[in-house]
Amino acid sequence: MSTEQPKPFHVLISGAGVGGLMLATLLDKAGIDFSIYERAKSVKPLGAVMSLNAGVFPALEQLGIYEPLQKVSLPITGGFNIYQGDMTKIISLRSSIADFVGYDHIAFARPDFYDLLLACTPSGKIHFNKKVIAIEQNEKEARITCSDGTSYSGDVLVGADGAYSAVRLGLYKQMKDEKILPAADAQELNKGFICMVGTTKELSLNDYPGIDSKEASINQILGQGNAYSWSAFTVPGNRICWNVISQLDSLSEAEKQRLKNAEWSSESNDAMIAEVKDFLIPLGGTLGDLIEATPRDNISRVYLEDKMFETWNHGRIALIGDGNAGLGAVTAIQDAVALANSLYDIKSSSQTYQDVKEALQEFRDERYLKVKDQYQASKLNAKLLYGKTWFEKVLRYAVFNFTPRSVQSKGAYKGMEYRPQAAFLPQAPNRGTTPILPQRVLKRSQAEQKAKLVKKDADNETPVASSPATAL
Repeated sequence: MSTEQPKPFHVLISGAGVGGLMLATLLDKAGIDFSIYERAKSVKPLGAVMSLNAGVFPALEQLGIYEPLQKVSLPITGGFNIYQGDMTKIISLRSSIADFVGYDHIAFARPDFYDLLLACTPSGKIHFNKKVIAIEQNEKEARITCSDGTSYSGDVLVGADGAYSAVRLGLYKQMKDEKILPAADAQELNKGFICMVGTTKELSLNDYPGIDSKEASINQILGQGNAYSWSAFTVPGNRICWNVISQLDSLSEAEKQRLKNAEWSSESNDAMIAEVKDFLIPLGGTLGDLIEATPRDNISRVYLEDKMFETWNHGRIALIGDGNAGLGAVTAIQDAVALANSLYDIKSSSQTYQDVKEALQEFRDERYLKVKDQYQASKLNAKLLYGKTWFEKVLRYAVFNFTPRSVQSKGAYKGMEYRPQAAFLPQAPNRGTTPILPQRVLKRSQAEQKAKLVKKDADNETPVASSPATAL
């Protein structure tokens, strides 16, 4: 008489953005089964610039992504410049922190990073045109229902679908019905921004001399007499990534914009383009020139919020990515690493409902305070870079002109002492001189190491020293 075999542990991932693809890559390395459900018809990443730092590079090294990413990136060691809208320079900085943290910050076009992540994702694991419209969970499973009527179940559901996460909205509704949702999470999103982004095609050196530099040129422009700030970053391939940001004045206006622009979209950009086309760019010409040099389907516009959510998990559901606090790719990647470790740590022999809940809570406990610190630092950074009030102008002038360079350098690498790595892969070494936080010790790794030592004793062999991967 045959015994029915238990089904493999399976993770549902909603969203094929940076967080979702990074988590998928890690789960694949950990031997954990997964499926990704993406609302779009295909992966068409934003044409925006991205920058990453030492907080994520060790994990990317583990996955074999860091070296190829360097080939499509530029180090942010060149000029970081802030201008007024009339091209009056406010401040110019140069920074290289590799001696301290072992890596320089890098800048690159977002689609180039997506290509690397997609290459690491096993074929057939991403299901497109799957817009999640409902979620359910109980002690046995988590389930999603998509707009095409299909449903899928798994042991864990991960919402990696951004600030307008359908998983988060469904989870919060469930928790509100159960009267356990924190009051702060039930409140409306804070006043936000409209952001339009794009990456040009290859540009002429005659029109833009110097864009073939081996260092990224970072230029932030603060508009005067209007609500806009904009920027231009050079990336490999003689291209320029640009963005333009407008701060919304009221919650009612923000809500209207949110309803119109709930997702990154290449539609309805014409009105905003008409308003910004004459803005000057330090690299030469105008923002309109860059827009004209950008394929229209590579221009996107989105509404951005400013909020730190308290609830990241409940039952079999967890939330990851920049939707948690609007902090971008670094947050999404670090979330993915921490969650992959927590899922790997679940006892392979049971994987009970209690195991799942504990694993997801451990993920939240590891990440929450660190993200909260990053969130506060991000808010201050936004004031320095985008602020237009009298106080913000004075603050920017004081920070950039009177703060000692040694203090600025320490501030540049503050927060990068946290560099989570996958516990189930060989560990990347610490390449800098500054101290880093120890990796979280996983119960499964300890148990596996103990089992190996017991086996060696039983075989009358001398135990060997544990490797960094198993020791951590």
